[in-house]
Amino acid sequence: MRYILAFLGTLSLLLGVIGIFLPVLPTTPFLLLSATLYLHSSRRLYEWLMSHKHLGPYIKNFREHKAIPLRVKIVSVSLVWITLMYCTVFVAEVWWMRVMFIAIAIGVSAHILHFKTLRK
Repeated sequence: MRYILAFLGTLSLLLGVIGIFLPVLPTTPFLLLSATLYLHSSRRLYEWLMSHKHLGPYIKNFREHKAIPLRVKIVSVSLVWITLMYCTVFVAEVWWMRVMFIAIAIGVSAHILHFKTLRK
């Protein structure tokens, strides 16, 4: 069972890292899931993730404060809008797809912005 949990934790981590660059895929839930799965499967993997230079503080801040740093909010919302507006203008061929892309951008932005802002 530990190997299955470690595999699922790694898969979740991979999706979380992809989510950093792909605005529609949520990063935070996947990173939190990875931490939980690693905690229950491999102490070494959990310690590695929590001490990671970039991912560790992100997970710790969210767990402790339920907040997202201002810089992360700005970058995330900006990437969502840039990507989905590109899709709206250059990819969508029918009106309902344009509306869907804009609705997704609004929904994802609202989700990100509803968290408190972490001030360091």
